[in-house]
Amino acid sequence: MSQSRIAKAPSGALFHSTLASLADSQRAADMRAYMRDQFDFLGVQTPARRAALNPLLRQFKGAPAAQLLALADELWALPQREFQYAAIDLLAMHWKQFGIDDLPAMQALVLRKSWWDSVDGLAGVIGDVLRFEHHGMDDALRHEDFWMRRIALLHQLGWRSKTDHERLFRYSLALCGENEFFIQKAIGWALRDYARHAPDKVSAFIVENKYRLAPLSFREAAKHLSL
Repeated sequence: MSQSRIAKAPSGALFHSTLASLADSQRAADMRAYMRDQFDFLGVQTPARRAALNPLLRQFKGAPAAQLLALADELWALPQREFQYAAIDLLAMHWKQFGIDDLPAMQALVLRKSWWDSVDGLAGVIGDVLRFEHHGMDDALRHEDFWMRRIALLHQLGWRSKTDHERLFRYSLALCGENEFFIQKAIGWALRDYARHAPDKVSAFIVENKYRLAPLSFREAAKHLSL
């Protein structure tokens, strides 16, 4: 990306003004209630948000990773939840511009304003950047914050035949004793995703470990299996 193009790249202020012009107070109240009143919203739904911001996001093609991460951090600091979604869209659109060294900055976002929506979005970006490797995921599995542990469980979503099933099963058993809903759900989700590609392996695993897995994890993993 040329220096002149970098200078002209949209700022966080432009993202803010673009979405603010679409604000809907009634829809914002509904969205806030859906998210258990944890975050403020402008009231801009996903299709409208992406239609408005994608032209801005596309201008960052070829931008340095540091510039993308700086803008993501700026958007993350804004109070309305749509800006965190915009940051995730930015990172997801340009994931090929990141490397392993950029993962700590993404993981730092995981730990800010954490909830399933932002964490799961970042899990997808981190999984893309890892490119079928597992750098740092053993550390994430042992992290004191359960949202980071959820990242470890979910980073292989969509990897199909590239999934390291032994790692997936090991991670699932390592966390299967936790009472946290979002961990139990993630175990089941990760297993169910892999079951679409390898149903026999997942079936054998969950049957063998039925009484170790939380009932929620077992139900989620078995949802599309014939047991």
